Amino acid sequence: MKLLYLDCGMGAAGDMLTAALLEVCPDPDAFWSAMHSLALPGVTIESETAVRCGIRGTHMKVQIHGEVEHPDDPGHAHGGHVHRHLGDVQALLRAQPLPESVIEDACAVYGDIAKAEGAVHGRPANEVHFHEVGALDAAADVLGCCLLFSMIGADTVTASPVNTGSGHVRCAHGVLPVPAPATARLLEGIPTYSDGTRGELCTPTGAALLRRFVSRFSYQPLMTVEKIGYGLGTKEYPKANCVRAFFGEGGMTDGDAVAELCCNLDDMTPEAVAFAMEALLDAGALDVFTTPIGMKKARPGVRLTCLCPAAQKETFAQLMLRHTSTLGVRMHLCERRVLQRASTTVHTPYGDVRLKFADGPGGRRAKPEYDDVRRLARKCNVPFETVARAAMEAKR
Repeated sequence: MKLLYLDCGMGAAGDMLTAALLEVCPDPDAFWSAMHSLALPGVTIESETAVRCGIRGTHMKVQIHGEVEHPDDPGHAHGGHVHRHLGDVQALLRAQPLPESVIEDACAVYGDIAKAEGAVHGRPANEVHFHEVGALDAAADVLGCCLLFSMIGADTVTASPVNTGSGHVRCAHGVLPVPAPATARLLEGIPTYSDGTRGELCTPTGAALLRRFVSRFSYQPLMTVEKIGYGLGTKEYPKANCVRAFFGEGGMTDGDAVAELCCNLDDMTPEAVAFAMEALLDAGALDVFTTPIGMKKARPGVRLTCLCPAAQKETFAQLMLRHTSTLGVRMHLCERRVLQRASTTVHTPYGDVRLKFADGPGGRRAKPEYDDVRRLARKCNVPFETVARAAMEAKR
């Protein structure tokens, strides 16, 4: 499973995300060819090598008619210039010669920014206007980021909690607290913090891009890193001002990784527990089982355990929270070793039976499929073991 992890320890901005992703892009020439074909009036896009706190990385530079606009500021630069509404910006995006999926992602990112701005200013999203130059500047970042996410093609995108910075930022509406109100809206539901760095580390465009593409915010997952990208910001801070992109293979490399999810239950009926188990198995859990336990106040209970693919642990945790009375689920990443398994069909006097087998250190192991044996035993009115034994003899 290909995994992309974004380290947002110094926030996130459109240009920084673009630069970090560009450094792990499998085909930078194809990216630049696509970006140079964009029909954005007066916009030129280029990258340059830069250094922050001794770390070498890539810095993106977007110019509008030869001038660099304040980076990544579609949401709160509304000076005395021509303005575009959300529909105008999305029409401009849809006119670009890029894959449809990339365009739809870009339109969705701008839609989220407009909704956040509208909520802050008390107006519908379609009435929000973007500063003409800032909109073009950010459009290049948004299109570039969406294109790179598509080209990289990670199966899963995760990110660290987002450092927002602190203090205040000046914009056309006055001096606003960090994170700016629209950014704070876009970061709702996303783990954030401030390490005390003075300045706006996460911009509206950066927040909207993370909301669109990141499936989970947590510490770096288990992965074998193949490429690392450094996307550098414009400002200098005591800490290296960069977004880092880690791309590689997720999970174990010499075996298999599964997640073990557990919760203790003492206030559910057996029927309700059985229903929860069925829901987990129907969703594709590798295994689900209960263990009898003694709980506080001498209450007998059960521990419900679900084994699932490591990449799907959040999905199954939510299912356990939904279908049980627990208030929390414990999650452990486990390494396992599995035998290569296969199946075949054997013919018996009672009918065909699927036979599962695996080659292990002690030789070949085989077992008839339970559902087939049960069905034939009932159909032929013979004991279960009679059909099972006939299947094992037929395999010889």
